[in-house]
Parts: sequence; structure tokens; C-alpha cells
Amino acid sequence: MAYTSFQQACDYIRDESAVNAEKVRKEILKIIHSLPDHPEKYPRDKFKKDNQGHHRAFEKYSFRVAYMVTPTEIIILRIRHVKQEPKAY
Repeated sequence: MAYTSFQQACDYIRDESAVNAEKVRKEILKIIHSLPDHPEKYPRDKFKKDNQGHHRAFEKYSFRVAYMVTPTEIIILRIRHVKQEPKAY
């Protein structure tokens, strides 16, 4: 689901500028791929109720990426434009 919404956002940007769409896609994926090196680099997700620190988020190019850190993996939960209404979870 997160990947699909990210692809749709990149497609939307591509309608205006293919260069900007590729820039956004590359930079966000670069950060996502670097998460295993330091998964707690970004702050706790302020929209997650009762967050014990496993849910984190970062923003880049007006996109907010929420992810969950488990002992064995990092799960990308959502990629949304920051102007969209945040969804509680």
C-alpha cells in the first residue's frame, strides 16, 4: 500500500516534471534504504497513539514516510504528502 501511494505521487509529479519526479523518488528511496544502518535516526511518529518508539517518521520534499522498527525488519507503513490529513493509527 505504501509503495502504491508513493508510485501514484511520483506519477502525479511526473505530469508536471519528469526531472522533479525522479529527484523525489531517488531521494526518498535513498533515505529508506539507509534506515537499516540507523533505524532510530528519525523521531518517533507523533501521529501514532501510545507510541513506544517503534513507530518513526521522516519528511522529505513534502512527503511524510512513517515506518515501524521491529527486531528483524523495518516496515514502511505510509508515504503521504504532508498536506493530506494525517490518519491516526
